[in-house]
Amino acid sequence: MGLYLGGFTGMFSETSLNIALPQLSAAFGVETAVMQWMVVGYMLVIGIVLPFASLLMKWFSVRKLTLFALGAFFVGSVISGAAPSFEIMLAGRLVQGIGTGLILPMMFAVVLEVFPPVKIGAAMGLTALIIMFAPAIGPTLSGILLGAFSWRAIFFAFAVVLAVAMVFAAKFLVNPYELTRPAVDVLSCVLSCLGFGGIVLGAGLASLYGWTSVEVLSALVIGVVCVAVYVWRQLHMDTPVLDVRVFAQQGYRVGVTLVMLNFGITLSAMYLLPQYIQSGMMLPVAMAGMLMLPGGIVNCIVSVIAGELYDRIGARIPARAGFALSIVGAVMFLLATPESPVAYVICAHVIMMIGVPLAMSPSQTSALNSLPHRMNADGSTMMNTLQQVLGAVATAVATSLLGMGQAASAEGGAIAFTNGVHWGFMFTLVLAVAALAVSMLLKKRSEAAEDDMPAGAPQTEGPQTAGEGC
Repeated sequence: MGLYLGGFTGMFSETSLNIALPQLSAAFGVETAVMQWMVVGYMLVIGIVLPFASLLMKWFSVRKLTLFALGAFFVGSVISGAAPSFEIMLAGRLVQGIGTGLILPMMFAVVLEVFPPVKIGAAMGLTALIIMFAPAIGPTLSGILLGAFSWRAIFFAFAVVLAVAMVFAAKFLVNPYELTRPAVDVLSCVLSCLGFGGIVLGAGLASLYGWTSVEVLSALVIGVVCVAVYVWRQLHMDTPVLDVRVFAQQGYRVGVTLVMLNFGITLSAMYLLPQYIQSGMMLPVAMAGMLMLPGGIVNCIVSVIAGELYDRIGARIPARAGFALSIVGAVMFLLATPESPVAYVICAHVIMMIGVPLAMSPSQTSALNSLPHRMNADGSTMMNTLQQVLGAVATAVATSLLGMGQAASAEGGAIAFTNGVHWGFMFTLVLAVAALAVSMLLKKRSEAAEDDMPAGAPQTEGPQTAGEGC
C-alpha cells in the first residue's frame, strides 16, 4: 500500500500542475514557458534518478528505499507548498522528483516478485491503474483544490497522502530481494546522469529557446552520446549498473516501445486539454477540472479491466484496440473549436481515456513478462526510465507546438489558443498512429514465449492461458 500510494502521488503530480500553471505564473510573475519547468524539471530529476533504482535495490532493502523516497517527496511537497518565491517552489519540486524516480520502478519490480505468473495480468492492471489513473485525474483534483483553496493546497495534499503512505510502508512493507551489494561503477553513474538528464534537459530548454538553438542541440547531443557510451559500457561489464541486455528479448523491446508511446500520448494530451478548456473555451479552472472527471473515472475502470484481459487473451487485441481509440480521441480534439459543446469535449476525453489504459497495462505486462526472472528489476527500471524520458520530450514538444500554433494564427485570443492546441494534438495523433503500427508486432503469447526462451529450454514459465485471436 505504501508503494501504491507513493506511485499514485508521483504520477498524480506529473499532470496536476498543468491546470495550475496560469495561476502559478500570475502568482510569481513568471512566464508560462519558464513555469513549465515545474513539470519538465520534475521529470528531469526522475530521469536522472530512475536508472539507479535497480542498483539501489541490490544495496538497500525495498522498505528502507521506500521510506527514503516517500520522505523526500514529503519534504519537497512541504517546501513547494510554503514557497515564497518561484525558485524555492522549483527546488521543492526537484526534491519531489527524487521520490518518484525511486518509487516507480520498485512498485513494478515488487509486483513481479510477489505475484504468481497466472495473476501477473491482474496485478499489473492494478499497477497500471496507479500509473494511468493518477495523471488522468490530476487536473480534476487540482481544479477542485484551486477553486476551493489555492495552488498551495495541491502541494499540501501531496504531503497528506505521503504521510499516510509512510505509515503503511513502515508497518507492512518487506523486502523480497536478496541484497547482493555489487560493485558500483562511478563512470557508468556519471554517464547515466549526463545521458538521460541531457536528453530531458534539452527537451525542456526547447520551450524557452527553440529546438534549433545551441543550448538545446548541445544538451541533446551530449545526452545521446553519453547514453550510447553508457549502453556500450554496460554491455562490456560483468556486473552492469543497469543490465541493458533486457532489449535482447523481442517481446520486451516491443512492449517498452508501446509503453513509451502511450505515456507520450497521455502527458501531451493531459498538458493540452486543461489549458484548452480554460483558454480556448474560456471556462473557469474549477469547471475545467470537473469536465475531466468522467474521463478520469473511465480510465480507472478500464485500467482494471485491461489487466484481466491480459490474463485471458494476452496483449495484442487490447493494445491495438486501445491505440485505435486514442487515434479517434485525438482526431476529435483536432476538430474542436472554442464553441464546441461541453459534451463533445467530455466525449473525446472519455474515448481517449478508454484507449490509453486499455493499451498500457497489457503492453507493460507483455514487456516485463517476456524477461527472465533475474532481469525483473532491470527491466522495470529501464522501462520506467525510458517512459519518463519520452514523457518529458512529449510535454516539451506539445509546449512548443502550442506556442507555434498560436503564433501562426491570423486571429487572436481563444481562436489563436485553440489553433495552438490543434498543433499540439497533431503530435498526440502522430504518437497514437505510431503506437498502433508498432502494436502490430505483438505476437500471440505462445509465439512470444517460444521466441524469447533460450534454445533448448523447457517451456515451463509464464501463464498457461489461451492464445489470442487475430
